[in-house]
Amino acid sequence: MTVPLHYTLDGPADAPVLVLGSSLGTAGAMWQPQMEALTARFRVLRYDHRGHGGSPVPPGPYTLADLGGDLLALLDILELREVRLGGLSLGGMVAMWVAANAPERVERLALLCTSAKLGPPSVWSDRIAGVRAGGVAAVADAVLERWFTPEFAARHAGVVAWARRMLVTTPEEGYVGCCAAIQHMDLVPDLARIGAPTLVIAGDRDPSTPPPHLEQIAAGIGGAKLEIVPDAAHLANVQQPETVNRLLLEWLT
Repeated sequence: MTVPLHYTLDGPADAPVLVLGSSLGTAGAMWQPQMEALTARFRVLRYDHRGHGGSPVPPGPYTLADLGGDLLALLDILELREVRLGGLSLGGMVAMWVAANAPERVERLALLCTSAKLGPPSVWSDRIAGVRAGGVAAVADAVLERWFTPEFAARHAGVVAWARRMLVTTPEEGYVGCCAAIQHMDLVPDLARIGAPTLVIAGDRDPSTPPPHLEQIAAGIGGAKLEIVPDAAHLANVQQPETVNRLLLEWLT
């Protein structure tokens, strides 16, 4: 059963719609560094995955089909037949699921710092156990080390604090529910079914979804274009917003 997702809409009402999905442990605010640039050309729809941000927190575990079904239901509610779709990390996984299972809904696709299969499952079992034992705060330091390079974190303590607040305020049930969705995900066989023109963006210093994961996605989607952003960890859109904004605008327009 789908849940009604929390969302925000920004930009001109008559502009093409661009939908953005965020990473595990964040909400739509994660895309704030893109908003000024993207809303100049698009009506930007940012949504929170179930269990995150302002969206409902149903009992877990969740599946990727649950998360993708939630997004399709939101598009139906907003009467959006076909959209440009982007996502980072978990948001990219949901975007791939939607593009493979409802291809008529996706005009163009942008996948950032994500993976089609992110194992081994034991890694996710350990993270779930850690959160169950100590809350999301128990894993926050380790997660933030993967979101930003050490040099960036040292120079931008305010940005890191902003990201930490998003992470630690994510409901425990929602966080572990989405961990389970990633743990059991295998989108590799689905990549060939994605027909939308696709841009794939990797951070060259991303320890969570390193460039080979994005290379696999680009190789599996016909005609996909791969771009590697220098000096960027997992939240490449936050660490290198100018480069990411340029790539997204060039591709999506």
